[in-house]
Amino acid sequence: MDIDLLHTERLDELTENLKIIQSDEVFSFSMDAVLLANFANIPLSGKIIDLCSGNGVIPLLISTRTKAEIYGVEIQERLVDMAQRSTKLNNLSHRIHFLQGDLKDSPDRLGRGKFDAVLVNPPYLPLTGQDKNTNHHLAIARHELRTNLEEVIEASRQLLKVGGRLSMVHRPFRLVDIITLLREAKLEPKRIRFVHPFKHKEANMVLVEAIKHGGKEIHVLPPLIVYEQVGKYTDEVYQIYYGKE
Repeated sequence: MDIDLLHTERLDELTENLKIIQSDEVFSFSMDAVLLANFANIPLSGKIIDLCSGNGVIPLLISTRTKAEIYGVEIQERLVDMAQRSTKLNNLSHRIHFLQGDLKDSPDRLGRGKFDAVLVNPPYLPLTGQDKNTNHHLAIARHELRTNLEEVIEASRQLLKVGGRLSMVHRPFRLVDIITLLREAKLEPKRIRFVHPFKHKEANMVLVEAIKHGGKEIHVLPPLIVYEQVGKYTDEVYQIYYGKE
């Protein structure tokens, strides 16, 4: 299927069978999204929602593992347009639906207690008045300009069924805040996995799974090491990206 690309946009191969529209000036997905999509427990059916969906990379990636209906919520209109065109290009418009708007409104728009899984790769950086990216699109994606951790967790609580799972990727320096807010929202942390760029470096990402009204038991998984050496992925990360050789 032919697709019209706007200025600065390009068409990238996401997997052997999926393509995605990207733009370095607007938005290109990072490793965080790929690792989150791999980490999350994806139900085989039901309803899944991806908050802070960007250009739709996570809904596209998880579509290969489920027959569930998938929604993506993104506040930036330009990114929603990119995500919708990528979905159409991949003939997935019947299963993946994108909504433009504030994630706080998603329970009113889509229903409370209706979702089996929520995934979110939220803005990581709290507002300090300094170091905000001058690119408006990237600033919203990286800094808590239009939402924050409290709003993300509260929206997830409202969207999830009892027993539904929230999967999140974030930065380790926010982990205490994440666990505190999850428990306050009755989303019990169940799995945590730290991601390290090299085995001798401290973690720079953390993957967290919580279950709505789950029991109080948490599992800290083995660390995920990204690079064996500079420019060479470890076997596990290579398989996440490209499948088994």
